Amino acid sequence: MAKQPNQSQAGTNVQEVRQQNAQSAGQGQYGTEFASETNAAEVKQQNQQAEARKGQNAGKQSR
Repeated sequence: MAKQPNQSQAGTNVQEVRQQNAQSAGQGQYGTEFASETNAAEVKQQNQQAEARKGQNAGKQSR
């Protein structure tokens, strides 16, 4: 089967994918949108507190 000039081996329309990628690049992506609102230090502190609580709860259950 002859390969079409604008298609990948899997049959994907390369031009269409490039156009979709270009359009989505202009819109706020989830990763950057939420990352800018996240306080990493606060998240680490909350994780430590949760781990400490898990340890306390495990100790109470084994008695």
